Parts: sequence; structure tokens; C-alpha cells
Amino acid sequence: MPSHLRHLRIGLVATTAGAVGLALAMPASTSAATSRKVQVNAVPHWTAHAHSTGAVAAKTRVKLTAVLNLRNTAGAQRLALSVSDPSSSNYRHYVTPSQWRASFAPTHAQIASVTSWLSHKGFKVGAVPANGRYVSFTGTAKQAESAFGTSLHGYVKDGARVMANAKPATVPATLARVVAGISGLDTSVKSKPSHTTGQATKEGSANRLAAPALPSPSAKPVDELPPPSPVFRNAGPCSTYFGELVAPYPSPFATPLTYAPCGYKPAQLRGAYNLTPFQSAGYDGRGATVAIVDAYASPFILSDAQKYAARNDAAHPFRSYQLNENLPLTFTDTEACDAAGWYGEETLDVEAVHAMAPAANVLYVGGQSCNDADLAAAVNTVVDNNLAQIITNSYGDYGEPGSPDASVTEFLQTSLQAAAEGITVLFSSGDNGDEIDNTGTRQVDWQASDPFTTAVGGTSLEIGKTNNYVKEYGWGTGTSPLTNGHFALPATYLYGGGGGTSRWFTQPSYQHGVVPQEIARSNGTSVPMRAVPDVALDGDPQTGMLIGQSQTFPDGSIQYSEYRIGGTSLSSPLMAGLTAVEEQALHAQLGFINPLLYKVLYRTAALHDINDGRAITNGVVRVNFVNSFDASQGVNVILRTFNQTGTIWTRPGYDDVTGVGTPNAVNFLLGTAGLLKHGGHGPAPAR
Repeated sequence: MPSHLRHLRIGLVATTAGAVGLALAMPASTSAATSRKVQVNAVPHWTAHAHSTGAVAAKTRVKLTAVLNLRNTAGAQRLALSVSDPSSSNYRHYVTPSQWRASFAPTHAQIASVTSWLSHKGFKVGAVPANGRYVSFTGTAKQAESAFGTSLHGYVKDGARVMANAKPATVPATLARVVAGISGLDTSVKSKPSHTTGQATKEGSANRLAAPALPSPSAKPVDELPPPSPVFRNAGPCSTYFGELVAPYPSPFATPLTYAPCGYKPAQLRGAYNLTPFQSAGYDGRGATVAIVDAYASPFILSDAQKYAARNDAAHPFRSYQLNENLPLTFTDTEACDAAGWYGEETLDVEAVHAMAPAANVLYVGGQSCNDADLAAAVNTVVDNNLAQIITNSYGDYGEPGSPDASVTEFLQTSLQAAAEGITVLFSSGDNGDEIDNTGTRQVDWQASDPFTTAVGGTSLEIGKTNNYVKEYGWGTGTSPLTNGHFALPATYLYGGGGGTSRWFTQPSYQHGVVPQEIARSNGTSVPMRAVPDVALDGDPQTGMLIGQSQTFPDGSIQYSEYRIGGTSLSSPLMAGLTAVEEQALHAQLGFINPLLYKVLYRTAALHDINDGRAITNGVVRVNFVNSFDASQGVNVILRTFNQTGTIWTRPGYDDVTGVGTPNAVNFLLGTAGLLKHGGHGPAPAR
């Protein structure tokens, strides 16, 4: 998780244009002039409560990243906001990567000063991207302690052995204006995929991951990718559309209980979000590229996606030229990060994007590991080379604990550049609701809380017999086992779409006048803060999507199999595919869409306003195989409730479960087309 970094203040401040932007504060000039060393990393806050296992062995190999500051942060913020704001005369006047670098990237001389110093300290210097976002380097623990004036200790955190700096890390004052911080000293900083099959019990998500293991002097620097995870299958009975099969159990609600859908197929999802008319008119995402960023890479992704489309969406085959991959030469931390678990994430993302935008190109960019620095580097690859119009990211940290560190700075700078270039960056809002059950405190998840990304929350979606939209609830699931022929209420909270209020970022300008003060100040702050999510789509595993993936069967064979899956990992790629179709139909690149959502489309027919308050009035019956594979060891029958969301709940207008609502694609198009017709700064629609 992110560690303290005292001199780095991340917030939102008013700019000269009256907008709101990120403030990445630099060390004061007097500090550089009077001090030989300047602190860039504080001691991670969690170390005060973790068990220390002692000093890290001197010869332990460490992989680190020096994150570099932008040259003109305030100017970068103003540019990113002005090209994204429909009320600005500069709306959609995007810049190229080379134009961005010329104005905001560290100079060649600044980068050279950092690489030269690192080399002098004995490190092996690696990649430096064209925008100078970071300098990667490797060495030993002893070299790192000497160079940064710190000491590296092992700790036990959340049951895993990790490493962190036990003393603040410093750099020479001459580098203090260039180096924002050092990422990698704290090896607990990592992301988790935001998907779940729904088989998980109260003990945790099926995809909960341990923190990366403490490195050792003999650890292999390169890992081989493992075979796929053990097979998971959904048990029956299940419904082909919502409400099809009535379950023979007494209902605790006003309506009869029905069996959960078997898993929605592409035509059902397109129908529910009103994309079917686009398909009829020839708008299917053609010409757009959606980038998907996850860790690692499934060896079976193309064959799985093609087989899935052939079986479930035959009119829209997944052609080999539609998939391109950008992968690192090596992978690391494959055991600690559960690399095989990320195969399911990648498969879901690829198939969900294709479901909504069947002709769009998909670029898969795999991170070297699940460490935040590696995933940030993967996103930066897309942005700095302008490889896609839309990026979907289905992962994140558990909450925003402590204070931001260097990896946070790296993401923030990349999202600013993406906005300036007109790239839409989507992040799943998380699968642990308000995070209270998971972390003990009410939090939103990083990276979804980044004010320059679009946080996508989750819903429970009812799709009717004719692929029609019936209803959506805020995704919050309670679970109650069948006991003596009945389901008892209240159900035990299990999981749900992430949402709430940031502790790091003050309220961005696009949320002014939309987000209720009750939400914006829910943490007791003196100023309103950034609220999450921004928009929502289907995410509940009970109403999730059917996907097809190669899995490892009990006999050791690897076979293609299909199962239902959900999570905000589904919500984000669904939104990415929908956005690709919208851009094709509009002949326009929408870029950072939050100002459009809040200032133009909010409370119009473009969005379904999800509003059930805290009422738990419905749910479905789910049947699980005990062994997750077949009925040989029996099945469990469970009630899964809807709209059980805890301290966050749906309400009229904006809410911290579904944001401004869920999209109706046709009306989204009409509302946006009217805006573009009037030059991007016409009158706002009536509220």
C-alpha cells in the first residue's frame, strides 16, 4: 500500500482559470539550498504496527524506480482540464505526445543528472520512457541503503513477508527538484484484479492476493508464467435471462425468488445498454483501439476469445488482427502476485470489450508484475506512445491508506498526459464496497480515486427475455445459506462496487454542484473531497457476464470452459467498449469524459438514475458446486441479495455507489452529438 512521503502533497487547488487541478508540490527552494540531502520517501506508516524480521540481507537484489517530476505541473493541469471541459473554447484541442514532452517532461539534462548519479552509486540503470516519467534501476539492498541514506528491513504484513525502508530515504539536494520519490523500497505497494466469480464466501474474495514476497539474495530475477488456475464452473439451475426460472423456496421479498442468470451473453449486454441500434446502423467500434492493462499475459487469450465469440456471438467473430499485445521481455513475482489469477482478468477484459464493440481493435499491455510501478509503466507505455483512444484498467489497491508515495505520483502524471492527449482512462472502482469489512475503515480505492481518471462502479443488472433493460440496483451483495428450507435475513455482507469519498484529493471542478455535500464531506473534512465512482455498469457476479477461458482441470489437462464472472472488472471494460462505439458514431475522440458526464449528461436521458436508497427488496438464488467444478461433492444453495451496500447507498442524482448513473448508449450519443454540434461550449442541458 502507498507509504508516507512528507514533502509530496497531493491535492486539488484552484487554478487561474477557475478550474481545479492536481497539485504535486515541489520541495521548497530554500531546502535545496541549505540542505545536502532532501527526503523523498518517509517511513511507510504501516511499519509501526508490523512485525519486523530484521535487516534485509546486503546482497538482496532490489528493483527500484526513480519517479521524476513534471517541469510545469500547473500548466499541465490547466491544459488537461481545458481540453476536457465542454464549456472551454479549447475543448478537444488535444496535444500530441511530442508536444506534451516539449512542454512538461523533464529535460534531457535533468534525466542525465539522475541516471549519472545512480550509475555512480553502482546501480544498473534501465528503461527511461520518452516522456521521462521515471528511471528504472536495479542493484543490491546495500547499494540502496547507501545511496538513499536508509535501512531496509523485512516485515510481516497481512501474513506476507515484505520489505520497506525503516528510515526516511533521501537524495542529494541537487536532485530534489527532479526526483519525486523512489518506488520499490516498499514492496507491499501493489494492485489486485477487481473481478470475482462470486464463489467467494465471507472469508474473502476468490481473487484476494498476498503482498509480494520479500526478495532474497538467491531469488530468480525472472519467472516463468504458470499454467492456468484450477477450473471453476457454475452449477445449475440458472436462468438464461433475468427472472426466467422461479426457485422453489419461500421468498423474503414481495416477489418470488428466481435463479441467477447463467451469465449474460454479448447480445444481452448490448441490448440492455441500448447499443443494438448502433449495430444495426453499422457502428461497432470499427477504427477504435481499446487498450487493456493488467499484469502478466494469458498464453491462451486469442484462442479463448475466438472460441468464446464463435459460441456466444457468432455474427461478430473475434479476428486475429483485432488483438495486439505489448508485453515485457520478462515477468517477476509470479507466485506472490498469483499470475494465473490475472489470466482470468485479461480474458474477462478482452471478451467484455469485444462484446460491446465487436469490431474494435484490442491492445493488451501486460505489466511485468502486479507491483504498482510495473502497472504504472504499462499505462504510461500506452499514453506516451498514443497507442489507443481508450484504456481500461481493472485493478487497484485496497483503499487509500496512509499518504501517497512515488508510484501514486507516477500514475497521476500519466493520467494528466492522457487527458491532454484525449485518451479516456477508466478504472474499476473496486469490489469491496466502502472497504470497512476489508480494511476496518471507510475508504475508496486507489487508482480509481485519481481525479483525472473515470472510476467505474458496479450494478446488479436485470436483462429481460428480449435483451431489454429492466432494472439496475447498486451492486452490494449479501449472502444467506438455505437453512431448513428457508433463507434468513438480514444476509451477511459479502462484496460490492467500490465507492465513497477520497481522503487524498479535494473535489474536482466537474463535481461541483453535483455531488451532495453529505458525500463530499463524509470524512469530516473542512473542504469537499473527490467522490467515487463517476459512472457504473453491470458488476454483480450474480448478474455477471459469461466468459470462456482455458483452465486447468482436475486431471491436469488444460481445457476451454465457460463460467459467469463479475466485479467492477466487468464494469470498466463494458464502459470501454461502449465508449469506443460512441466515438465511432460521433467521429470524435471524447478523451477524459468526467466533465462531459457531470456537466452535460448528468440528469438527462443519457443516464439511468439508480435510486433504491437502502432498501433490500430483491435478490436471486445461486447454486454453487462445493468443489467449484462438479456435483460429486454436492452443492450449496444460497440467497444473494441486491443493493446491500453499507455506508454508501444509491439516491436521486449522484450517489457513491453508481456515480451519475448508468449509460443509455443512444441517448448518450444524442446528448454528446448536440454538444459537439455547438462547438463544445454551448448551453448546458436543463437539470
